[in-house]
Amino acid sequence: MNNFFLILSHSYLSKLKAKSFIISTVIIAAVLVLLANFDSIISNFSNDDTSIIAVQDESGNLYDPLVQQMKITNSEIELEPATQSMGEIEKKIESEELKGLLILSESPEGLPQALYKSNSLSESNVSGELQVALQNVKSSLAASKLELSGDELVLLSGPVPFEKEALVEGAKSEEELSQARGIVYVLLFFIYFSVIAYANMTAMEVATEKSSRVMEILISSVSPVKQMFAKIIGIGLAGLTQLAVILAVGYFTMIRKKDELVGGFFEGFGFESLSASVVIYAIIFFLLGYFLYATLAALLGSLVSRIEDVQQMIMPMTFLIMIGFFISMFGLGNPEAGFVTITSYIPFFTPMVMFLRVGMLNLPVYEPVIGIVVLLATIIILGVFGARVYRGGVLLYGKSNSYKDIKKAIDLTSKK
Repeated sequence: MNNFFLILSHSYLSKLKAKSFIISTVIIAAVLVLLANFDSIISNFSNDDTSIIAVQDESGNLYDPLVQQMKITNSEIELEPATQSMGEIEKKIESEELKGLLILSESPEGLPQALYKSNSLSESNVSGELQVALQNVKSSLAASKLELSGDELVLLSGPVPFEKEALVEGAKSEEELSQARGIVYVLLFFIYFSVIAYANMTAMEVATEKSSRVMEILISSVSPVKQMFAKIIGIGLAGLTQLAVILAVGYFTMIRKKDELVGGFFEGFGFESLSASVVIYAIIFFLLGYFLYATLAALLGSLVSRIEDVQQMIMPMTFLIMIGFFISMFGLGNPEAGFVTITSYIPFFTPMVMFLRVGMLNLPVYEPVIGIVVLLATIIILGVFGARVYRGGVLLYGKSNSYKDIKKAIDLTSKK
């Protein structure tokens, strides 16, 4: 048993000390801080100069109403009448003295139409805001032609009141679903990238030791099965340590910037209403998903003799994780779809799909419990089978990129 904990601590500490592990942790933590301060950083680098647009009003009566509308909608765009020739204005646009030229005219119906000229069409925010303001001018002119009052115009263009009500008792409201969708979306990415990263790390660790012949020394003093589970748990603990650091940085950053984030990212993704049960389910399904795929990764990693063959061998496993993620992404828009419910009980998809359903719907407790039990049973079965393959797989050398080697590994285990 002492050997088991020795390998476990070695796997854990070696990962913590690895430069790639430290660098990735620092980068991810820095990205979280960057995202929380994104608005402040952008405001420091952004150009605060007002965008000046020259306006050539061919109708003679559209310029003033448009100026009034722009004052209401955007103070960073300044309109000025075009007093120079077209060639001189275009030169100013090319030298960036002017942002663009807006040519106004009237349609045969007497309503405004426009042509906007600028150096590039990629900056759609300026042209978009001009279009919105001109649309408001058009509505006002159309209303006056039809002799509509301001109140009548608002009544005509206002949205239709449309409310939704669920018949099932306890069903989430539209606002609660929107908030849950944002939370689940973020946490699904967290589970997906974490599981795929740490499972791949397990396969690489096994393949590296085997290719360097270190495995031959280890199996002479410790059973391969103990090695496999010590590595899985050790790397899992390293992963949890990394996630704890990242979550701590994210939490304290969010708390420090909470007042600034209200009404934006923080509220839009529903983090203000983040419940403890959702976080607990996220941790549970992350851990179970990791142990499921890490066991499979260790099994597959033991079959290869060269590090170069690892990615090819674990590619089907990666596809399984991706399929589960894509099903979850689809389920964000329709979490009650029949195939989403069915796939939430398929163990290789359960970590993400069942978490999606738990986060989006008010499920009876027995449904996620069944998913957890299915995952635990699958991990145990895969662990027993993986131990047999691993025991023989670590002794296989040569070109190994076929799943036929699983049978060879089992045969080797049986002969021992």
